Amino acid sequence: MKKHKIVLSIIIVIFFMSCASDFLHLINNLPELDLTEKEDGTYRGNYDLKDSPINVVLDVYVQNSNISDIRIIEHNCSPIGKKAENIVSRIISSQSLNVDVVSGATISSIAIIKAVENALEY
Repeated sequence: MKKHKIVLSIIIVIFFMSCASDFLHLINNLPELDLTEKEDGTYRGNYDLKDSPINVVLDVYVQNSNISDIRIIEHNCSPIGKKAENIVSRIISSQSLNVDVVSGATISSIAIIKAVENALEY
C-alpha cells in the first residue's frame, strides 16, 4: 500500500510539473513596462488561464509613470495558488513583469502577471 501512495505522489508531481511547463510559454517575451505615456489612474485587468480553473481580476494603480499598487479583486485558484498573490510586491518593487514566479504557485503566478499585462494593455 505504501508503494502505491509513493507512485501516486510521483504521478501527481509529474502531472503538475508538466502543466506548469505548458503554461510557462505565456510569460516568455513579456514586454518591458514603459508607463511614461500612461495617465495616472486605475486600470482593470483580468486573465483566464486556458484549460485551467484559474482566473484573476485585478486593479493596477499607476501614479507618476510607475505602478504604485496592485489589488487583486478576484483570484480563483487552489489554496496553494493563493501564495502567488505575493508576486504583486515583486512586480511593484521591480516595476517589471519579468519577475520570478512564486514556487509552488507557478500557474497562478502566470495568471497574475498576464492580468497585469492586460490591465496595462501590452
